[in-house]
Amino acid sequence: MNLSYLDFDYSEDYEGTGTFDAMASVAPHQWDALQNEIAQVLGWCTQQFPEGPAPAEEGGDWHYDLQGVEEISTPMTVSFHPSTGRIERHSGPPGAPRTTLTLSISGNPQFCEEFRAAFGA
Repeated sequence: MNLSYLDFDYSEDYEGTGTFDAMASVAPHQWDALQNEIAQVLGWCTQQFPEGPAPAEEGGDWHYDLQGVEEISTPMTVSFHPSTGRIERHSGPPGAPRTTLTLSISGNPQFCEEFRAAFGA
């Protein structure tokens, strides 16, 4: 499955539990595509490994953490005035909001192997 927004980094703890971490930041017109991509990834996890999502301590094959933030940036013009030695700034109109999501998926070695194969992570 090709992913357009999620690019996973992998790490592993001393017990062999692997974690795939990804972050994506999108403009409003990209939100549906990002949402669909995350749903596809989590849907695959659920279908292939029904013993999750649940922490390993509770018998789960995999678990995830999904968090988000929406930010609105306001562009500024900034200039230095040599005569006063000061920097002036003027705020422009706020831009469109950006939504940033972070997705962490942890799993046992079998889960991680299959996840890598499915998503090229």
